[in-house]
Amino acid sequence: MTDTTDDIAEEMSFQSFDDDCKLLGNLFNDVLQREVDSTLMKKLEKIRIVAQSACNMRLAEIEDSAEMLEKQVAAEMSQLTLEEALTLARAISHYLNLMGIAETHHRVRRLRSATHLTRSCDDVFTQLLQSGVSADQLYHTVCKQEVEIVLTAHPTQINRRTLQYKHVRISHLLDYNDRTDLTHEDREMLIEDLVREITSIWQTDELRRHKPTPVDEARAGLNIVEQSLWKAVPHYLRRVSNSLKKHTGMPLPLTATPIKFGSWMGGDRDGNPNVTAKVTRDVSLLSRWMAIDLYIREVDSLRFELSMTRCSDRLLKEAQDILKAENSLEDRHDSQGTRSQLKFSSQQSRSVPMQLPASPDLPACADRDNDGSRYPKLELPGTDYMRQGNRGPSIPISPASHRSTQNGNASASNASPSSGMQRVPSFSSVQLTAQRKKFAESMIGRSSFHKLLEPTPVQPAIAPYRIVLGNVKDKLLKTRRRLELLLEDIPCETDPWDHFETADQLLEPLLLCYDSLQSCGSGFLADGRLADLIRRVSTFGMVLIKLDLRQESGRHAEALDAITKFLDIGTYSEWDEEKKLEFLTRELKGKRPLIPSSIEVNSLHLSVPPEVKEVLDTFRVAAELGSDSLGAYVISMASNASDVLAVELLQKDARLSVRLRVAPLFETVKDLREAGSVIRKLLSIDWYKEHVIKNHNVMVGYSDSGKDAGRFTAAWELYKAQEDVVSACNEFGIKVTLFHGRGGSVGRGGGPTYLAIQSQPPGSVMGTLRSTEQGEMVQAKFGLPNTAVRQLEIYTTAVLLATLRPPLPPRELKWRSLMEEISKVSCQNYRSTVYENPEFITYFQEATPQAELGYLNIGSRPTRRKASTGIGHLRAIPWVFAWTQTRFVLPAWLGVGAGLQYACEKGHTEDLKAMYQEWPFFQSTIDLIEMIIGKADASIAKHYDEVLVSESRQKIGDDLRKELSSTEKYVLVVSGHDKLSDNNKSLRRLIEGRLPYLNPMNMLQVEILKRLRRDDDNVKLRDALLITINGIAAGMRNTG
Repeated sequence: MTDTTDDIAEEMSFQSFDDDCKLLGNLFNDVLQREVDSTLMKKLEKIRIVAQSACNMRLAEIEDSAEMLEKQVAAEMSQLTLEEALTLARAISHYLNLMGIAETHHRVRRLRSATHLTRSCDDVFTQLLQSGVSADQLYHTVCKQEVEIVLTAHPTQINRRTLQYKHVRISHLLDYNDRTDLTHEDREMLIEDLVREITSIWQTDELRRHKPTPVDEARAGLNIVEQSLWKAVPHYLRRVSNSLKKHTGMPLPLTATPIKFGSWMGGDRDGNPNVTAKVTRDVSLLSRWMAIDLYIREVDSLRFELSMTRCSDRLLKEAQDILKAENSLEDRHDSQGTRSQLKFSSQQSRSVPMQLPASPDLPACADRDNDGSRYPKLELPGTDYMRQGNRGPSIPISPASHRSTQNGNASASNASPSSGMQRVPSFSSVQLTAQRKKFAESMIGRSSFHKLLEPTPVQPAIAPYRIVLGNVKDKLLKTRRRLELLLEDIPCETDPWDHFETADQLLEPLLLCYDSLQSCGSGFLADGRLADLIRRVSTFGMVLIKLDLRQESGRHAEALDAITKFLDIGTYSEWDEEKKLEFLTRELKGKRPLIPSSIEVNSLHLSVPPEVKEVLDTFRVAAELGSDSLGAYVISMASNASDVLAVELLQKDARLSVRLRVAPLFETVKDLREAGSVIRKLLSIDWYKEHVIKNHNVMVGYSDSGKDAGRFTAAWELYKAQEDVVSACNEFGIKVTLFHGRGGSVGRGGGPTYLAIQSQPPGSVMGTLRSTEQGEMVQAKFGLPNTAVRQLEIYTTAVLLATLRPPLPPRELKWRSLMEEISKVSCQNYRSTVYENPEFITYFQEATPQAELGYLNIGSRPTRRKASTGIGHLRAIPWVFAWTQTRFVLPAWLGVGAGLQYACEKGHTEDLKAMYQEWPFFQSTIDLIEMIIGKADASIAKHYDEVLVSESRQKIGDDLRKELSSTEKYVLVVSGHDKLSDNNKSLRRLIEGRLPYLNPMNMLQVEILKRLRRDDDNVKLRDALLITINGIAAGMRNTG
């Protein structure tokens, strides 16, 4: 759980939380007593006691005594040997993580026990009806709502997946510990399980030793879906449906999808050369494979449940047709000696499922195995993204996969364009024959083996649901096998009727079963597992999560340069904007391709650099995968209308049957200010307006704008840009969906979801929204089913409120003028420090571990877009991450104090207080800055400066700490609070509880940095530093 999730602001009792912390802390101490030298344990306890005393002195505002005790802790750190420092870092880091697990669990427990939840569907529906919204308007608005949550691979998740998994295990054990019916023996076994998990964590290497590949990142995202969202989605939709029925008399339609999911993992190639066209293809196929695999398990469980014989005439006829088709197939092959095998196949589809559903003693909503998932760990097919010299074996084919091939034609490369499966691998006839021979040999004895597993076939009364679902499962098995072959580039033949291509094809037999049950008076059965499966298919489709593609605008210009030079018509990038638009519009309106099909694409590839070839290959793969597998095409660093039309033309030339929606991403302050004008220019072009008549996507970026001008100015420019874009689209009668590129930390636009949506400009959220969830926020918000259900519900209610009861605009025009003045002063103050002071970059490198963050191996992409030492080309994540480590969190507040001070000194104090009380946007901005200042610690930041920064540059730190103090003063003046986080006592209590461990970790990091910068080749020192980075991230509940 991070400090920017929604429930962080809600008051809660801490007794159970303290009990959990005490339990985990005692067990962890027991483990350390066995694993660690007793002398070091005494040092650890001494440091903790002194640090606790220092914290108490700080809270009592006895500064001199606090400073003396902190110096004593620092002195203890300086005397540690390297081995002791390494062990101490590990111990504190793990303890902070255990506190985080207890905190997350406590929030889940609170959600479960609360009789009334604010911001829930029940709460918000009641509010809206009481405010005058009609039941019909409420119902139709919810049913038409379109929210898409896009999971990204931004490198801010610092914990290894192995440790994340173990943390989830501990969370489930704490959940079990809450039960009141446990016997003494049960409790003892529970404690033993906790000790085993904590011991396992201690004995596990917490550092990633290799950078993850883009496929590794995609697997992590898919793991969140399999472990949490797969269970959470039907639970969430059931909650929405029940609330709708309660308040309007009508349930949510079975196939309604208020929320869907997208992903950038494997599609975001902006500044990441490791994401190639092949990566995108393989990740998309892998996502499809996982979706089919999950559906197979659900269908098998459903076949076990739907054993009844009473059904509608239509379902009965469908079952009889399936049996006739199977008998006909047996007769047709009887003369070929394959009757027994086919007969076995047909019996299989009618028989009882091979395995009983998991946890038959629990209700469907509570099904899960010991790992906290309803499903066993997925064995994903391999790809060729193994590390150098370590390619893994080819895909192990499961018995289910063998059956799919045995029961009919294997799988196919003759896919429709929309399915994206067409591929022509280079296989010789000898290789192909060898592959088929190997597969045939693997089938020897399979029929006999399955006969032993299957129940003895009998001829009872026909079980129509099982027959229909058996046919569904058979097609799913063949679909999965086909995807495995495609991932391995093995050619095959297929009958399009033998597998599923679209979600509608899979939904058809499921809805048939649902309607049959309803017509026979078995509505309770229909609305159970079957309804959940239908909702999953509607939400996740055949791809689980659609993949966005993202690339920088300049790369498209380079591709068009190559094409125009190849065609001998000039150099595209040298043309002015009007000439570009004229050329692009003419080509888009024309019927012929830009590059005639008679010209071999390879001939063009030979004459262009690899970067351009990769851009063209990406569009080729997009054409293969199609719009069923892909979401939006995002253009980063967009600044002109031609940037959008360039992508449209490249799509047309790649012959995409259904073009992807194109979303320009406006990131810098300059581009945000021009966003409305760019959209107006685009919509004034007849061809473009005709092609976006349904919905126009525009993305706004929070990270780079914050790094460019400071958080306050970025927030105001984003607000105005959204107003301008919405206004431009309204002028042309076009609906717009705004796509918010938010980071996890406040410095990159992060914050509680509900607060963020409720503070958007009026009219900018009209039933539709796209938003990224990045890095550690994905795990924090969606890592556990209960927290995921809560977050999905919050997205729904926040968007609903913003649609039917939009946030208030600034009450007076004077408020906007005042915001402009504050923003101008704030930006000047920020840029004069960060960009105009030539000493600042060196100060930044000395005072923070920014240079060492690259050793963390937490992401597949480089930390800089271009080879430069300046802050301009440094990505926003390491910029924020480095300052968070030192507890200065400078990007979130720098410049804010100067702007507020200017306004107060000009006599606008009362105006600012009124803005805070009455304008949601301004209140949200101030509250987030107040929260982040509450997590900052000037004394810790000062310690970094005193030890690590050259004496000639220490004045920069002195001035910045004065700036922080001034910012705190004026934020409190505006908010009216007596002290920081006065409106959020729960958060303040949680932060204070971490300090006895977090403060020593910072001091240890300073000591290790000092040693490492004298001995930068020392691997153990580097490991110790990385562990302190992990620990501080755990204590701050944020990275970048």
